[in-house]
Formats: sequence, structure tokens, C-alpha cells
Amino acid sequence: MTEIKESLRGLSIQLSLLNHQIGAHVDLKDVDFYCLDLVNRYGPLSPSALSRRAGLHPATMTGILDRLQRGGWVVRDRDPEATDRRAVTVRALRDRNSELFALYAGMNASMDELCADYDDDELRIIADFLRRTTDAGGRATDELVDE
Repeated sequence: MTEIKESLRGLSIQLSLLNHQIGAHVDLKDVDFYCLDLVNRYGPLSPSALSRRAGLHPATMTGILDRLQRGGWVVRDRDPEATDRRAVTVRALRDRNSELFALYAGMNASMDELCADYDDDELRIIADFLRRTTDAGGRATDELVDE
């Protein structure tokens, strides 16, 4: 179990470094890059929902969204379903994603090679473990945010 935890910690560090380098290539601060990833993955989101997911203060989120919008990564649209006419949702602009995909190409190719060494049953177990680890990390993050 210790070896697994140490490996996950090493993976976390290495992925953070990879994301930092990719963000630097497209002129995004780390926190901006992570918020963009959240919008790409879970959006469109309201700024307050994004703020909660990221564990950031709403005022901090405003600055992040301003930078992402200026960079052409996201737009803020009026929420037609909201009762408050000022309500907006944040939506990622997909046309810039090709830049990110190109920067992740090396990692994606390495992952394809790595996964080729496992059969379907083993891949299902690995995917389940990673999903459950991600869920555990989310719960731990939520607990810290709520304090």
C-alpha cells in the first residue's frame, strides 16, 4: 500500500510539472490552466460553481476568468434559464483545444504504449482504481474547502 501511495504522489508531482509546462507554452498560469480544465471537463459552469469546484474565492475567480476570456479560452454567456438576469455561465471555446492536444501528444502516445501492455480486464481494474482515487481526492479537497 505504501508503494502505491508513493507512486500516486510521484504521479501527482509529474503531472503537475507537465501541466505547468503545457500552461507555460500557451501563456496560462497554473491556476488558470486548472480552471480551464474544469470548465472543459464539467462546463458550462457558473462562476460560483467553478469557484467552488476549484476551491477558490469568487473574487479570485473573477480575475482568472478575465484572463481566460482575454486569452480566447472561455466566454461568459448570459444564462437564459436563470431567474437573475445578471447570471452568467462560463463556456470553453473549443477552437483553442487543438493547441493543448498537440502539447499533450507525447504523453498520450506514451500512455497508449503503456496501456498496450495490459489486457482488457487489467485495464478495467486500473481504470476503476484511478476513478476511485480521483473520487477520494475530491472528497478530501471538499473537506478542506468546507473548513
